Amino acid sequence: MGPVGARRLVVVDKLLNPKTLSIRPLNPVIGAEIEGVDLSKPLADEQFTEVRAALNAHHVLIFRDQALSRENHKRFGRMFGRLHVHPYHAKKVAPEHAANRGGVGDDPEILVVRADQNSKFVAGEGWHTDVTCDAEPPMGSMLYVTETPPNGAGDTCFASTIRAYDALSNTMQAFIEGLTATHDGRKPYSGGYGAPEPPGGWPRTTHPVVIRHPENGRKALFVNRGFTTKINEIDGRESDSMLELLWRHIESRLDFQCRVHWTPNTLVFWDNRCTQHHAVWDYYPHSRYGERVSIIGERPSL
Repeated sequence: MGPVGARRLVVVDKLLNPKTLSIRPLNPVIGAEIEGVDLSKPLADEQFTEVRAALNAHHVLIFRDQALSRENHKRFGRMFGRLHVHPYHAKKVAPEHAANRGGVGDDPEILVVRADQNSKFVAGEGWHTDVTCDAEPPMGSMLYVTETPPNGAGDTCFASTIRAYDALSNTMQAFIEGLTATHDGRKPYSGGYGAPEPPGGWPRTTHPVVIRHPENGRKALFVNRGFTTKINEIDGRESDSMLELLWRHIESRLDFQCRVHWTPNTLVFWDNRCTQHHAVWDYYPHSRYGERVSIIGERPSL
């Protein structure tokens, strides 16, 4: 039984019957373990098609026991599109500031995600969708973690914003579908991580509050606590209240979510168009190390 007064939701059929891989869902809503895929080698067309179908159905894919070079990692990402350059790279943020959230490293297509006993905070500690301040945000991100804490901590929580949209009342859906929101990189990068404002400022753009997934056709909420600063068609107090309502709706409903437990040499691929995630920092002073590749998507639309 769901929360009291919750809208009854129907589980969408995710039965894919793949031939080249195995899919083990974490739950009926979001997340699946994928077996039978070696990401160190190029994927054949049929297997790539089945991986893409699994992403569209489950939104978060977990590939364990992968031995990947950076070039392997980037090759897998490029199968889905052009690789994204994070604003920390694009704006040439000084390494000492970028290190506060992980580090930029020496490859503009790789974002280092690192935390240890010297970290003041960690990347992704708070619900968000990646880099929605860009006009064309990443369609997906692939995080490859090679070092995990010794005590089994450091999970990442994911939430389906498709499921979150479906759970809203018809009246609320109709109201928010006509709205747009501002997404500003200054909010997390300077306001959260303390990086200085770069020349020309951080990326800032406007997206619809509700978008339609370009591949599976489902509607999804597209506001997140990490980047969204204002709903543009209503005044400031109304905007603050509406955003808080939508954020808490996504973040607090466990029936929209899954939790991924990391083991060394695991790659997780999430669909950035219809998920939010939260990296749990419960392992201080232990270390975790990973590298992320993201893929540029199309401009979100309804």
